[in-house]
Amino acid sequence: MVSHEATPAQRNTILTLSTLAFTLMFAVWLMFGVLGIPIRKEFGLTDVQFGWLTAIAILNGSIWRLTFGLWTDRFGGRKLLSGLVGLTAIPCFMVAGAQSFTQLMVCAFLVGMAGNAFSVGIAWNSAWFPRDRQGFALGVFGAGNVGASVTKLIGPTLITLVPVAGLMGGVVPGGWRFVPFLYGISCLAMAVAIWVISPRHDHTPGAGRSLRELLRPLAEVRVWRFSLYYVVVFGAYVALSVWLPKYYMDVFGLPLQQAALLTTLFIFPASLLRPLGGWLSDRIGARRIMYWVFGSMLFALALLSAPNGHIVLYVPERVSPGGELNVARFVMNPWLFTTLIVVVGCAMGIGKAAVYKYIPEYFPRDVGAVGGLVGLLGALGGFFLPPMFAYAYKFTGVPQTTFAILFLVTGASLIWLHWVVIHIMHRATPQLQHEFDTKH
Repeated sequence: MVSHEATPAQRNTILTLSTLAFTLMFAVWLMFGVLGIPIRKEFGLTDVQFGWLTAIAILNGSIWRLTFGLWTDRFGGRKLLSGLVGLTAIPCFMVAGAQSFTQLMVCAFLVGMAGNAFSVGIAWNSAWFPRDRQGFALGVFGAGNVGASVTKLIGPTLITLVPVAGLMGGVVPGGWRFVPFLYGISCLAMAVAIWVISPRHDHTPGAGRSLRELLRPLAEVRVWRFSLYYVVVFGAYVALSVWLPKYYMDVFGLPLQQAALLTTLFIFPASLLRPLGGWLSDRIGARRIMYWVFGSMLFALALLSAPNGHIVLYVPERVSPGGELNVARFVMNPWLFTTLIVVVGCAMGIGKAAVYKYIPEYFPRDVGAVGGLVGLLGALGGFFLPPMFAYAYKFTGVPQTTFAILFLVTGASLIWLHWVVIHIMHRATPQLQHEFDTKH
């Protein structure tokens, strides 16, 4: 519950600090999307090994989200966020010193703890902001997803500029190892800033309540429906953020720096439009927003799922030499592909805020638990999708199966949303449910 003693300055301080911390933690969480490329080359990884390396960090950034949400409601966001950010520095330094694929997998799992900063920030901001501003506030905080682009922007340059031998006689590692080292230093500085600058007192809506009471809302089907929506707008976003650089390189033959830059064109709208999604949800409702989100995603994903090729018609020799006629030739070029990916990113950015607008409306006293579970299951989608992409590509040889998988999940979400809306309309006006049947 929001305290009446909270001042706008205190709320804005918490929103600013949590958003900056989440941006950093998101960059740490998804850094293997870019670092995995030189790592794959150095350690000779297969596509499946690469998929699991990127996915293992996402796993640990998913499974603790419910726990961190509950802890935040009980103990306060100041303690949880500063502690989590500070401790994340340790596995960052470990990544910088890893010498084998096994070590990298262990380090990637540990560094994935950074992804749980989302649950802490959502619960912390919800406790401080009034209901009529929660959609916008949570949207601004969620824009920290743009951290996924940080490594895309600075990673290739730093990898090139910092010598592999390192700096200061090797004390500071070089090449790709410099990036996690830099993130480790940044995490320590950010943890100190949160602890020193944020208000000393904190709001703890879960204090004094039993664990059973805190978990009771999770039995509602509505929570699991919101979770499926979040798999589409967030889990798929996470998966694509780490998968797209490789896709650009393998399918279109682009160099790493260009592939990473084009991936940021997806990440920026998928992150920075989140405040707009929160603002729109505050005014016209999350349900209406989700219809537009799913509809636009299905349109773009349908085109992205189409493999390169053409239809062959067998015709008489006099019509075409060889008795064959190629028609409906389709080849996806990088610019059309990027345009469609940006459409998907815009929809995801708005949709992520709309999903979390639902939560404080239906569960105002249980944002930590419900938001944690929705974030957990949504992020687990980001864990399972990269290996699914890898195995689908391995078995079919068609890279576009990536988007066919996303099309199916998005379609299922839209069907469930529409079924719920129809059910609500029938329950509200049962006398009208047969009025629009076509009679023959």
